[in-house]
Amino acid sequence: MENGKCNGGATAELPEIKFTKLFINGQFLDAASGKTFETIDPRNGEVIAKIAEGDKEDVDLAVNAARHAFDHGPWPRMTGFERARIINKYTDLIEQNIEELAALDAVDGGKLFQMGKMNDIPAAAGHFRYYAGAADKIHGETLRMTRPSLFGYTLKEPIGVVGHIIPWNFPSIMFAMKVAPALAAGCTMVVKPAEQTPLSALFYAHLSKEAGFPDGVINVVTGFGSTAGAAISSHMDIDKVSFTGSTDVGRKIMQASAASNLKKVSLELGGKSPLLIFDDAEVNKAAELALLGCFYNKGEICVASSRVFVQEGIYDKVVAKMLEKAKEWTVGDPFDSTSRQGPQVDKKQYEKILSYIEHGKNEGATLLTGGNAIGDKGYFIEPTIFADVTEDMKIYKEEIFGPVMSLMKFKTIEEGIKCANNTKYGLAAGIVSQNVDVINTVSRSIKAGVIWVNCYFAFDLDSPYGGYKMSGNCRESGMDALDSYLQVKSIAMPLHNSPWM
Repeated sequence: MENGKCNGGATAELPEIKFTKLFINGQFLDAASGKTFETIDPRNGEVIAKIAEGDKEDVDLAVNAARHAFDHGPWPRMTGFERARIINKYTDLIEQNIEELAALDAVDGGKLFQMGKMNDIPAAAGHFRYYAGAADKIHGETLRMTRPSLFGYTLKEPIGVVGHIIPWNFPSIMFAMKVAPALAAGCTMVVKPAEQTPLSALFYAHLSKEAGFPDGVINVVTGFGSTAGAAISSHMDIDKVSFTGSTDVGRKIMQASAASNLKKVSLELGGKSPLLIFDDAEVNKAAELALLGCFYNKGEICVASSRVFVQEGIYDKVVAKMLEKAKEWTVGDPFDSTSRQGPQVDKKQYEKILSYIEHGKNEGATLLTGGNAIGDKGYFIEPTIFADVTEDMKIYKEEIFGPVMSLMKFKTIEEGIKCANNTKYGLAAGIVSQNVDVINTVSRSIKAGVIWVNCYFAFDLDSPYGGYKMSGNCRESGMDALDSYLQVKSIAMPLHNSPWM
């Protein structure tokens, strides 16, 4: 980034947009209303394609297809081994189309193309491969009943029809994170991708047909949260909703569940994650983790370490190193391999981030670097670091979802813990220290669902991921995610004349 301009202005050719319609019961269809909406290239604000705008009528069709596939179709009645074969074939197809899927997410969401090829799409494929391996390992338990006259056991059964409402910041990974365990469990589903980034979800729908999923198992309805999303949340024939997004919308989904059929709701919501850097930290590593934690994916990540607390003994050195490294954080076209940060997802998010930057300036925080929009087209923003941030400021309290860091200092371990927990959120946290006693004390004291020590974004398929407090009520990844798409049935029967108790 130099003088408010984007480095590396290479403009890649748009990927061919092959799928723009709803995917219901194995077919691509226009919306019942005939309406479409525009999906926008955040590099320049231009229209990429017109996408079918699904609403309540289309959701009803998709739910009917999913319900028929669940109640009468083969998918939940297959053995886990048979389901795994189809899921693995699906994964093969995803891996064969990595470049095209990465290009769709780059042009639709401003995500780095190279990162998509190296990380996002392989990670999505990894989710499907992981849960394919789990599909034939779902089982209940034989119970040692307290009454000797009874024999009992449990079954784990698929929960039914699931509504997945997916965010725009990681379109491919979040599609896989939700769809893969639900498929392994034997569920059928309706997926609503974010209206900002619908393209890759429709491509995944196309691949599901090629893989051989029975019609109605995977349905994709593109549209807006206030219409299609609301219809999913309140639908009487959906058994569970899984949502990743803002806390405010999560609250509305819970209300819709309560007002309809009390469907189960899994929520992965907002965050204002702290990174605590202690005096014994290695300065260069600490600075790198702080920048990565806050600016990766343009700060559009719910676990971003947007509140960085540095112990006073090392504060000045860490700040100097961060500012030095921030100059090398290149903002540019997501198809340019030299870019480390692309444009924000859309104009609304771009303007929201800039308004938070203005709040930071007006409320008295010290702007150390960044703070400006870049260029005269597209939605590019400089990586921004504020110091002297206090707990009453908006940039301290509220999730910005952009490349804006609040930097503060602390004296003691106890003060650091208190600062970290001073938020309504509890999604993730980071600790940088070489002292195992400090690490153990702090990691057990922070009220968050994920703690990363001397690393950040250390996601793993086997590691459950989710939040405390207002950051949600579920766990994604690992066997915890699979269990969330299953329900336990207890069966008891009389036991006569058994030689064993």
